[in-house]
Amino acid sequence: MLGDDRMGILGLSKLICDKAPSAVKENLMKNYFGRKVAIDASMAVYQFLIAIRQDGNQLTNEEGEVTSHIAGMFYRTIRLLDNGIKPAFVFDGKPPQMKSGELAKRAERRQEAEKQLAKAQESGEAEEIEKFTRRLVKVTKEHMADCKKLLRLMGIPVVEAPTEAEAQCAALVKSGKVYATATEDMDALTFHSTRLLRHMTFSEARKMPIQEFVYEKVLQEMEMSHEQFVDLCILLGCDYCEHIRGVGPKRAYDLIKQHKSIDEILKHIDSKKYTVPEGWVYKEARKLFLTPDVSSADNVELKWTDPDEEGIVEFMVKQKGFNEDRVRSGVKKIIKSRQKSTQGRLDDFFKVLPSSPAVKRKSDPKTKSESAKKKAKTGGNYKKRK
Repeated sequence: MLGDDRMGILGLSKLICDKAPSAVKENLMKNYFGRKVAIDASMAVYQFLIAIRQDGNQLTNEEGEVTSHIAGMFYRTIRLLDNGIKPAFVFDGKPPQMKSGELAKRAERRQEAEKQLAKAQESGEAEEIEKFTRRLVKVTKEHMADCKKLLRLMGIPVVEAPTEAEAQCAALVKSGKVYATATEDMDALTFHSTRLLRHMTFSEARKMPIQEFVYEKVLQEMEMSHEQFVDLCILLGCDYCEHIRGVGPKRAYDLIKQHKSIDEILKHIDSKKYTVPEGWVYKEARKLFLTPDVSSADNVELKWTDPDEEGIVEFMVKQKGFNEDRVRSGVKKIIKSRQKSTQGRLDDFFKVLPSSPAVKRKSDPKTKSESAKKKAKTGGNYKKRK
């Protein structure tokens, strides 16, 4: 079963905003027109199950089956397509063995949430009932199977990762197959996604801008290597191992800046003040981030095709009880967006050439004098070619 309160890296987004502010920018969805984006599917489905509700409950059909995830995947993917974005949804495979501890903690938190929900229901506290009901939302294999089926009918690429979806997304970004990873989990950066987009699947519904992190700028401003950044993320707290008790984001950052690696930090840390986990498996976590189990991008085919209208109607209307007129209207939007997306982006045609020391700058006095000589020769009609 998949995640409830997936954590990623604790405190990382705030730390980046503080220490590398120019690495983060906000954008409207329409500014990603023509971009291919790899979307962390389980995170998106979890959001749909939480957000798409009626009278405080998840959407269901007449048979009582939950359909919030199907509605979210259909209508919000159409919004992405309508904005000229080409989404590819990447689904988690088997979680790495090292994640078992984190999954066990989540199970404990679910049990606690169930107890709290029962108390809230006894006392009739509506806000508390809502809070703990949301905490108990769980993405199941059936939800994921529904979404994969629907996406394929919509003509959207579905990628099945061997293990972690964020790692597979990062591999697709690094290879140039897609522009960015879209997820709320910051560990996409730890897996070396060169760009991360947060709020992509719900930005318009919640009237929020998309937050874009540029990883190269993060490293430049923090003055760190990728390896040092990975060690920083392990210190902050990741899904694969415990972290040093008492070390918060600021302290973790300062320690990495001073000692450059966890190995060196352990030689100098005050073990009376900070509790290092017994048998700490930070090296294994580091290896998992640096060399994750992913399919080679060369072997991943991303192909966007025309939607299967009748197949979508059969699945959404006849099997899941959606309104046929609305579904067919949605399919027409997909077809229209496919015609629009053939325009492409201008910056895909015009590539910026790297600056070279051989090219003289405008402020170079020699360049100015040469320009003046040319003007004199042509009677002042010399114009720079564009």
